[in-house]
Amino acid sequence: MTSVQELQRARFIGAKNRAQGQTLEELILMACGFYKAKGLAHIDKTPEPMRVLRPLENGQFVACFSKKAQPDFQGTLSSGRAVMFEAKSTRTGKIDQKVVTQEQADFLDAHMAMNALCFVVVSYGDVFATVPWKDWKRMKEIFGHKFMTKEESQIYRIKFNHNGILDFFG
Repeated sequence: MTSVQELQRARFIGAKNRAQGQTLEELILMACGFYKAKGLAHIDKTPEPMRVLRPLENGQFVACFSKKAQPDFQGTLSSGRAVMFEAKSTRTGKIDQKVVTQEQADFLDAHMAMNALCFVVVSYGDVFATVPWKDWKRMKEIFGHKFMTKEESQIYRIKFNHNGILDFFG
């Protein structure tokens, strides 16, 4: 395979992965809207911290990320308990522990220490799981390696509820 073909293949795979991640995010946002409408939780997508470098035409601009990303979603349950979670997707049938950055892990650790509900929502394409943060951190101890396969995630599996909403609170 030539370097041009390898570059095109890498771009195609990257586009597929971004699309799968965006689909997971949309499913989560729909669930957050459902939970909010039912008065069960108010959860928002965490905006990416960025700094505008220069304005362009039509409201567009050139920007760069100004600091490391926080977990993807955070909010409050109707009980008053804070909730914070990261969303990750994979096409390979396994998810590596290291896909959660150290900065995101630090945020999750700090909030869990204050009794927040912290977890990682994982999509394997057709299978979804909500992995408690304490278990995510202990993958090596639980599974014998620092990743989780689609089969191993069955104990955390979540489904769509009767309204077609991804029920990550189970």
